[in-house]
Amino acid sequence: MEEREIEKAEERTGEDRQERTARELIELLTELRVILPGVQVLFAFLLTVPFTQRFPQLDDLETGVFFMTLLCTAIATALLIAPSAHHRMLWRGGVREERLELGNVLTIAGLIVLVPAMVGVVFVITDFIFNLTAAVTVTALLVLFFVLLWFVLPLRYRDRGG
Repeated sequence: MEEREIEKAEERTGEDRQERTARELIELLTELRVILPGVQVLFAFLLTVPFTQRFPQLDDLETGVFFMTLLCTAIATALLIAPSAHHRMLWRGGVREERLELGNVLTIAGLIVLVPAMVGVVFVITDFIFNLTAAVTVTALLVLFFVLLWFVLPLRYRDRGG
């Protein structure tokens, strides 16, 4: 954060730099506690799918998308757990601002990788149940929905502060 932005944030909240950073780090870790159970359930579900009776019925495209979905879910899980791991590894290390900045980047990266993981699952299931056209259509609409809801909408408020 630039010095001017930090000063504006401190004026708005009445917190000094240490207090603000501590609060923001707690907020980040709390947000991750909300995100992670869903990601872990998706990952657990994906780990069981190859052992089902109908998995061999998937065609090469579905199998390939499934595997990429599994990898994206594993990567998203790692990225989203990393800020908590860093918090534990660097506890009382005096690098709170750095952990906060890196944790924010890792969380956003995790959310970005989570999008193809989630839509990949929907693609495979839709293609398996219906057909490729339905799968492509549903997946494209779902990608658009996630991108608008998670990334575009928040950027509208970025310059308003707070």
